[in-house]
Amino acid sequence: MLEIAVLLLLVQGLILFPQQAGEWLDEAVLEHVQQRAEYLNQQTTRLIQELEQMNQEQSGGTWGDVLGWQFWALAGIVVLHLALRFALVKWGRNPDNGGRKERSSSNLVEEEEAGGNVGAKKETESSVAANVEDDEKGSNEEGSYSDAKAESSAGNEAKEGYNTAKEEVKQDGKAAEANVSGNAEDSQEKAKGKDDDHNAKRKLGSRLEERMQLPVPDLDKGCQLIMDLMDKLTHIFGRGLSNSFYPVPQQAVGVGSAFEGWSAHAQEAVYRVLVPLSPPPGHAFRLELDTAGMLQRNFCVRVELLCTCTRERRGEDMLCFLHHPEEELRRRQDPSLLHTLCTGSYLDVEKTVHWFCGFVRVAWLLLPQSRHWRLTLQPCSRSCKFQLSKDKESFTAEMIFAVRQGDSDIFVCSQPAGAGIPSTAWPETYAVAEANFFRHISRQAPQDSCHCKCLQLLTGFLMGVGFSSYALKTVVMHLLNTIPLTRWRRRDFGQRLMDILKYLRCSLDTKRLHHFVVGNASFPMEIRLPSGFRVAEAPNLFEHLASSADAHRKAVQEYNCLLDGLKQLTIHGH
Repeated sequence: MLEIAVLLLLVQGLILFPQQAGEWLDEAVLEHVQQRAEYLNQQTTRLIQELEQMNQEQSGGTWGDVLGWQFWALAGIVVLHLALRFALVKWGRNPDNGGRKERSSSNLVEEEEAGGNVGAKKETESSVAANVEDDEKGSNEEGSYSDAKAESSAGNEAKEGYNTAKEEVKQDGKAAEANVSGNAEDSQEKAKGKDDDHNAKRKLGSRLEERMQLPVPDLDKGCQLIMDLMDKLTHIFGRGLSNSFYPVPQQAVGVGSAFEGWSAHAQEAVYRVLVPLSPPPGHAFRLELDTAGMLQRNFCVRVELLCTCTRERRGEDMLCFLHHPEEELRRRQDPSLLHTLCTGSYLDVEKTVHWFCGFVRVAWLLLPQSRHWRLTLQPCSRSCKFQLSKDKESFTAEMIFAVRQGDSDIFVCSQPAGAGIPSTAWPETYAVAEANFFRHISRQAPQDSCHCKCLQLLTGFLMGVGFSSYALKTVVMHLLNTIPLTRWRRRDFGQRLMDILKYLRCSLDTKRLHHFVVGNASFPMEIRLPSGFRVAEAPNLFEHLASSADAHRKAVQEYNCLLDGLKQLTIHGH
């Protein structure tokens, strides 16, 4: 059995001896083969010694019978093995072979053991993915080569697989290295350009943000103070007017820059609240469009009397204005709204504002705030404007009265007052819908969203000559509705400023800026609008620029002043 073991050991060494394939065998493989040859020699010597020791115990005649021709065959194989080893060592020391090495030993060993890690890192690229498959194939066949070391019957397949895999790795490895190298260089150049651009925009945003004071705490305090005051006034209105025929104020809604969070200066902010009015008992409000087709639509609020005979029959202390004689009504009941705050059949804005301002002056004395704050009413014909002051603190508020269109968030209101508008005209306002849009954005945007900071910064430079802050607000709302909210974070401050300026410049060049609420099919559905609003033709807020060259020139000058202000703020900090 020992003779057979020696023969198998030598045959295994010869079979697994790696042949030269393409003259690219490197030092790592050479060293591995030499170590394997030394190991086989040691094992052969040990087995021969054991064989001799075992046969010394037998007779000389038996020794010849046992060995015979096998001994000489064994000796011939040993001599052949030593000759091959000598030739291999001589070939490895030849300096000419060093110039034919295509890859370093470390790279080859790494590819053999890892099975194509370079390709795996770029698996998204199709060319490299093909190389990964080839490398994995070579790795699997190398596994077969390792198994053949234990089983001599698989030796030939392992040798062929080894050589084939080596050749594939050699050819495909070059392509993989070239592809990966080229793709990596292109990716690095593109990434470097993007990083430089991103860093520049971030640097611009950081500089602007560092020099911009954002008085959010003061705005929050003012909003809370004014809304608390309005809640108490509404409660007093409800109790004092429950048995009267004056409009009934509903819960106030904060609107405008202060409540939307982008007022440029907290100390100069005006806290505007819109107070919806409901008709008193026995009355109804019906809106009539006064100026169809104009950019600013005006409505008239027609006041109509309703039959209240049913309520009278239920024992309520109210006479029907339609079915009782005027003398009886004059003697037993307060006059209807038509005889107090109306001009003809329409609710009069100035009469309504004047009456509510007087009621606020009286109701203020009943409020707990009157013990710490001083209220000063400011004259205004179409709104109730007042100032609250205490020590060095001061807040200006403005009550705007409005009538709701159906059950939507669109109202007709007492403000703004245009030139030549009659007192019975109530302009349409989208302030509540826009305020709800900002609240909608705040609920979904990241906590460090910069949309309010952008508006606050840009509106601070406006002179109000070429275009208004409302135009800038419209631009920002359009961008908020198109750019994902995740891209409005603090780090995106500089980029979003550039987007706003580009949008504004394009609107000035084309003399067209679409209204954000009217005609906007992508306006959030959770904000209620009258039917047909989303599919209507969007009004052009820059229509006046198209009809007046002087107005367009002033608007462009305003834009240039805006850019100069940003430049000065970035360079000098003021």
